[in-house]
Amino acid sequence: MTNRAGFDFTGSAALVTGGTSGIGYATAALLRDTGAEVTVTGTRAAPTDYNVDLSGVAYRQLVLTDHAVIEDVAASFTGLDILINNAGANFPGGLDESTADGFAASVDLNLLAPFRLTAALHGALTASKASGGASVIMLASMAAIRAVPPVPGYGSAKAGMLALTRNLAMRWAGDGIRVNAVVPGVIATPMTAPMDLVPDIKQQQLNHIPMSRFGSPEDIASAILFLCTENASYVTGSAVVVDGGYSVV
Repeated sequence: MTNRAGFDFTGSAALVTGGTSGIGYATAALLRDTGAEVTVTGTRAAPTDYNVDLSGVAYRQLVLTDHAVIEDVAASFTGLDILINNAGANFPGGLDESTADGFAASVDLNLLAPFRLTAALHGALTASKASGGASVIMLASMAAIRAVPPVPGYGSAKAGMLALTRNLAMRWAGDGIRVNAVVPGVIATPMTAPMDLVPDIKQQQLNHIPMSRFGSPEDIASAILFLCTENASYVTGSAVVVDGGYSVV
């Protein structure tokens, strides 16, 4: 028996930041494979600098804290149907987020930079002819809704992203742009891979998940794509938690 949903994004234009690994890559690949014209961003000079299959997508180098490059990337789109704000990281530049400089750097990378990019793309998103309107998806984190003491800047930025989602959704509803967030749980990505080196911490996390497994990037990508379809045309300002039950324990 099968009960799999299908997607068709033929003719849609999508931009996925941080689309070269983890959740971003899974989302970009699924959009590409279902017909979208996809552009991904990464911090390296060329797509060949990554060990994933980026065939069939356009690539733009983007360091999110470079304001001039953000403006250049945004100016390259006259129309955009889907924006996935996925790029981000904790401990930016190796800084300690419990210091003022580390906290500020994390908020700049994980909240201010996605805001700048999204605001710069407002005109392109308004020009979308997609059924159900253009769609902006913010990638939040469990750190937005629970304490993660080592990364206070990252957690604060992701909490701010949820507030930004609600406010942009209200502000842009009349422009035909829907803004939603997805809140992943513990997902098996390069960001969480270091837990493999500390089995006790990994098992502690697994014990906290009722479904007894880490999520896959594809679990998150499917939720993201649904929010971008016309089937979700009445959904805006929402935060969809995809965490295997982690946040209800």
